[in-house]
Amino acid sequence: MLDWLGYRKELIGRIGDIGKLSPDTLRGYQTLSGAGEKTGHLDAKTRELISLAVAVTTRCDGCITVHTGEALKHGATREEIAEALGVAIAMNAGAALVYSARVMDAVTAHSAG
Repeated sequence: MLDWLGYRKELIGRIGDIGKLSPDTLRGYQTLSGAGEKTGHLDAKTRELISLAVAVTTRCDGCITVHTGEALKHGATREEIAEALGVAIAMNAGAALVYSARVMDAVTAHSAG
C-alpha cells in the first residue's frame, strides 16, 4: 500500500509549486473547495465523507489522502467512512449499469442498420 502521509506531504509541495507558477489556478481551486463551508448547510464531517466517496469515484489518490485526514480530524469514524465508501461503490455500480443499458441501445441501433 501507499505511504499516505508521505504522499500527502509530497503532493502538497508539488501543488505549492503549481501555485507559484499559476497562482490564479490555485486560488480558483481554493475558492471552489471552500465554497461549501460558507453556506453552513452541511457540517465539515459530512462534506469530508462526501469528498471521500467522490475521491473513490474519480480515482484520486491525492483526494483520498487529504480528505481521509480531514474526515478523521472532524470526528468521522471508520464505520462512517466505510458507509460513505459503500455509497461510492453503489454509485459506480449504478453508473456501470446505466452505461450497460446505453451499450445495449447502441447494439440495437447497429443491428437495425
